Amino acid sequence: MSDSPILFVRNVARRFGGTVVLDDMSLMVERGSIHALVGESGAGKSTLTKMLAGIVRPDRGTIEFDSKIATIDSPNAARKLGIGVVLQQPGQFRERPVLANLFVNREPLHNGLISRREMEARSRELLRQLGLDVDVHAPLGDLAPGERQLVAIARALLENPRLLLLDDPNSALDQRQSERLFAVLRALKARGMSMLYASNRLGDALAIADQLTVIRNGRDVLSKARQELTASEEAMIGQLRQSLFPLPLRVLPTLAGTLRPQITVDGLGGGSLSEVSLTARTGEILGLAGSGARDLLALLFGLRKPRQGKARFPDGDGLPRTRTEAARRNICMISGERGNGLMPEKSIAFNMANVVVGARDWGSRWYSPKAALGRATRQIEALRIRSAPEMPAGSLSAGCQQKVIIAKWLEIGPQVVLLDEPARGIDIGSKQEIYALIRQMAAGGCIVLLHSNELSELTGLCDRILAFHKGRLAGEIAGDDMDAGRLLKLIISGKPADENRRSNRESAA
Repeated sequence: MSDSPILFVRNVARRFGGTVVLDDMSLMVERGSIHALVGESGAGKSTLTKMLAGIVRPDRGTIEFDSKIATIDSPNAARKLGIGVVLQQPGQFRERPVLANLFVNREPLHNGLISRREMEARSRELLRQLGLDVDVHAPLGDLAPGERQLVAIARALLENPRLLLLDDPNSALDQRQSERLFAVLRALKARGMSMLYASNRLGDALAIADQLTVIRNGRDVLSKARQELTASEEAMIGQLRQSLFPLPLRVLPTLAGTLRPQITVDGLGGGSLSEVSLTARTGEILGLAGSGARDLLALLFGLRKPRQGKARFPDGDGLPRTRTEAARRNICMISGERGNGLMPEKSIAFNMANVVVGARDWGSRWYSPKAALGRATRQIEALRIRSAPEMPAGSLSAGCQQKVIIAKWLEIGPQVVLLDEPARGIDIGSKQEIYALIRQMAAGGCIVLLHSNELSELTGLCDRILAFHKGRLAGEIAGDDMDAGRLLKLIISGKPADENRRSNRESAA
């Protein structure tokens, strides 16, 4: 390994409007190493990553790459230097095949013609290394979020970059996919590749990194080799609030009958969902887990047409036919897919006003920038978003982007809140704040339905949880039965844990 670093960032600074995002930030990445950049949402990790990728330019400071001053003023300039990048929300074309997304603007040529055979061979080999077995001719949109993230990582690796930038790359990955990714990164390091790994997950950073830099409020506050970290420094880095989840206001079974049912679903089917009946009540958070749960939310928000059954909402009407109708009826949908709920090139104020205008049936001529700015300023302060309301929403961290999405729905005073993995891919601090907001919405009289693949999130936040198995309702857990193990057994087998044990004993007999 050469003595000189592959990357040396010296005292870079960046403002967005009146907000300081990076403030004399410095960082050094050694050759053939994995350098972790850790910090809370809004600390400046994503801005620094975009700066090195040529998407954002520094106001001052210098960037040295391979011991030379580098001007990285475009993504193409970064690519020519040998810098590859995987952003939190990679630009992808979901309607196009996986193969096209991997090789967009970089198709291999043979005698001046695009070589599809070479494209297919290279893509299959790289996806195999990442543990992803998919049809490369299938539309990218058919893949799960974690699989799409692996495709983005594969695309960055196709050009064999000298420095790979990874901005929270495993936020959408499950445990198995994360472990596979780490194995690939270690193998790439062994081949001499250098990496900057930005993350809000301390455990991931400590597991994968050779060096580690902590960023806080746009400044580097600690930078050390992993093995040199003291116990007190690890504790400082990982300092969390005492409780991740706010104290649930559990709806006791004895009181459930006294609460007026607000949403009733009777024999509903559509997509993978079949003949589901349930009741969701005012003031509770109803958890949804398993195969079919996401389709239920899509039906309730008007994103999918029902095949059978019906539902009744607090306003006395049935299922909304479109998302616009749902918004006008004060039914809101908040997803972890931030690209579906945010216009990143528009200002924070515009994004926060977007639902208000549509829900109140105002024409675009009634949009008031002054009123939107006032609302956004209040929400930014209340939700602790470190940015000016005039700044593009895409300049925010993942956690702050999700707060903007939640804020825009809060403006219409929702009666029904549908949540689809709302805290996916964001840091612990932002998760805590979002969980508190969810609990506040329920306590304020909203009906809240929460789908998540994180069972601990459901058991920590919900009053009741409905488990789905192959599109059908398999059971419910609540109160003393609120246990991730019980929930997992229901999701996998469609049977309660005690019934599984009884079946096993009968089989053994």
